[in-house]
Amino acid sequence: MLLEAIAAAYAAVAGLIVGSYLNVVIHRLPRGMSTVLPRSRCPACGAAIRARDNLPLASWLLLGGRCRACAAPIAWRYPAVEAATALLFAGCVARFGVSVEAAAAALLCALLVALAVIDLEHLLLPDRITLPGIAAGVALQPWLAWGVGVRGALLGAALGGGLLLALYGLWYLLRREEGLGLGDVKMLAMIGAFLGWRGVVVTLFCGSLAGALFGLALIRAGRGHRKTRLPLGTFLAFGAVVALFAGAPLMGAYLRLL
Repeated sequence: MLLEAIAAAYAAVAGLIVGSYLNVVIHRLPRGMSTVLPRSRCPACGAAIRARDNLPLASWLLLGGRCRACAAPIAWRYPAVEAATALLFAGCVARFGVSVEAAAAALLCALLVALAVIDLEHLLLPDRITLPGIAAGVALQPWLAWGVGVRGALLGAALGGGLLLALYGLWYLLRREEGLGLGDVKMLAMIGAFLGWRGVVVTLFCGSLAGALFGLALIRAGRGHRKTRLPLGTFLAFGAVVALFAGAPLMGAYLRLL
């Protein structure tokens, strides 16, 4: 028990570091910028961020959420992404132990965090994340013991992408407008490559339910309408996390009902 707690703590620290890099990816990738160079700078004043002010989560707390140079507020997204990634990484170790499966699950979580926040901010799901993610999900299967396998990963990618692609085409034929983006198609294919067809089913159900509830809440609050565009990728990321950590028991319960 103690060793598991220590491993989870180390995973959380790794998650903080990865989350810090994900913030760079989230800010720069949609803008076509390198995620490596130049050094991070304050978006408000352009001052280079010092190493002591770039400690994941801790620096934001110590600075009171403001830039040291100009006192401009630092967006809540930065500590939120770092904390969420840390929690997810620790959860991967708690769920799968110190194993290749935990590392693969952590990789999937990192991809999901980046895609969720980019879609939330830009309504965009970059190919530079989804396409390598599909390849990684399939390539890792021979070393994973969660029962998907290479064939299952290929089937999951085909099913995930195919379902949303069919919905995309059907909606366009009926309404002559895009009901969702092709980035959503590739993202669900990526999830299927990691989690197989069962993961796709759980992801799509939970993500669609979360998106529908959020849309209804917006309409009820007077902040949206029936044609308000929602970041489907953000909700698919939520559904995929549910599928990763609880997909097997949820799918088993559903199949027993049948």
